[in-house]
Amino acid sequence: MTLYLRVVLTFLAVVVVSVLLAFFIAMLLYTNRITTELQASLLKAGNQLAEMSNEYQTTKLETLLEGSTKFNDSYSLFLFDNSGYLASFGVEKKNDMSEMDQQKVISVLQGNIYQNEKTNFIYTDFKQSTSLMIGIPLAVNGRQYALFLTPKVSEVARKQTRDSITTVLLIVLLVGSLLILVASRYIVSPMKKLTRATNRLARGNFNVNVNIQRNDEIGLLAEGFNHMAGELKQLEQMRQDFVSNVSHEIQSPLTSIRGFSKVLRQSALQEEERHRYLEIIERESERLTRLSENLLKLASLESEQHPFHPSTYNLDEQLRRVLVFYEPQWSEKEQVLDLNLPRVKISADADQLNQVWTNLLGNAIKFTPPQGIIQIKLAAKTDHVVISIQDTGIGIKKEEQERIFERFYKADHARQWGTGGSGLGLAIVRKILERHQGSISVASEPGEGTLFTVILPIITYLQENHK
Repeated sequence: MTLYLRVVLTFLAVVVVSVLLAFFIAMLLYTNRITTELQASLLKAGNQLAEMSNEYQTTKLETLLEGSTKFNDSYSLFLFDNSGYLASFGVEKKNDMSEMDQQKVISVLQGNIYQNEKTNFIYTDFKQSTSLMIGIPLAVNGRQYALFLTPKVSEVARKQTRDSITTVLLIVLLVGSLLILVASRYIVSPMKKLTRATNRLARGNFNVNVNIQRNDEIGLLAEGFNHMAGELKQLEQMRQDFVSNVSHEIQSPLTSIRGFSKVLRQSALQEEERHRYLEIIERESERLTRLSENLLKLASLESEQHPFHPSTYNLDEQLRRVLVFYEPQWSEKEQVLDLNLPRVKISADADQLNQVWTNLLGNAIKFTPPQGIIQIKLAAKTDHVVISIQDTGIGIKKEEQERIFERFYKADHARQWGTGGSGLGLAIVRKILERHQGSISVASEPGEGTLFTVILPIITYLQENHK
C-alpha cells in the first residue's frame, strides 16, 4: 500500500468518525433543549384545551378534542376518566393506551399536571413518540377527565428527517473526501520527490538536489537530504581522488623498479652503473614501504581504532631528540637552529607526537636552503602549550596553505610536504593533533619561509571512542 493511499484512507476514516461523533454529540447537547421546547408546546396546547372545555362546558368533549387534532396535527390526544381509558384522537394507528400507568392517570384526575421527564425522544427515530407526554386535568359538566398529549410525528416527517440527516452526512463526507485527496497530494508529493531522489542516490548519482520550498518538517527533511547528498558527492570525489593518487604514487616507483630491473639484466652493464641502479631500486622500494605504512596509519587514525597511550613526559627533550635524529641533514646543509625550549611536561601519546615533530622538522630541514635558519620555540600557557617551527625556506602560496593538509595534495612543491614526498605526512600530522584535542596552523609567504604553529593541551584526556 502506497503512502498516498494510506494518508487518504486514514483521513477518510477520521472524517467519517468525526462526522458521526459530531452528530451524536450535537444530538446529546440539543436533546434537552428540544425536549423542553416540545414539553412547553404540549403544555400550552393542553392548557388551551382545558380553558376551552371550561369556557364552553361542551357536552361533546370528544368532538372538541377531535376537532382540535384536525386543526393542529402536531400532537395526539388520549382521554381517561375514573373508569379508565376512553378514546384517542389524532392517532394514525390504533394506539391502545389501556396499559397506561394508573398512578399517572389518578394523579391527573386529582388535578395535577403530569410531565414526562424522559429525554430519549430524539434517539427513538421519532417512532416512540409517546415517550414524551403531558397530562392535563379537565373538568367538564362536573366530571373529571385526564387528557394526555404526546407529540405526533408522521411517517413523512420521519422520512424527511432521516433523508435530511443522511444528505448532510453524505455532503460532508463527499466534500471532506475531495479536500483530503487534494491535501494528501500536497503532503505526499514532496515525499515522492525524496523517494525518487533517494533511488538515484542509491544508484550512485550524487548530483541530486530536491527542490522543496517549505518551512515545515518536510522542508527540513529535504534540506537535510540535500546536505547529505552534497556530503556524499564530496566523499565520492575524495574517494576517486584518493584511488587516483594512490595508483599514481604506487605506479611511479613500480615503473622505476621495473625499468631498472630490466636494465640490470644486461651483461655488459658496468659495476658502477649496476650499483647506482640498485640504489634507485632500493630507494623506490623504501618509498613504497613508507607509502603503505602511511596509508595504514592514516586509515587507522581515521577509523578511531588506532592505539592511544598517553603518558607524562618532557616535551622539550622529545623535540631535542628529533633534532639529533636529523643532525646529519641540517649539518650537511649548514643550517642554523635557533632553539627556545624551556622545560615543559605534558600528558600525551609520545609515539604519535614524535611522528608529528618528525614530519614538521623534516619538512623544515628539507625545504630550507643551505645556511638557512630554523627556529623552534616552545611556550607553556595555563592549560596548553604552543610549539612554533619557522624556517626560511621556499614558502607556500596563500591559496595552497589550506590544502596542504589534504591527502595527496599535488599543487607544485606543496605535494612534497610530507614524509617521502607522498603527500600524506601533514594529513597524518593534523589527524594526530585532532586526536589530542590540539590544532595546527600555517602562515607562509613564497620565498620568505613558513611558520607552523601547534597548540596542544597540557593534559590530553582519552576520549571514549579512543579507548
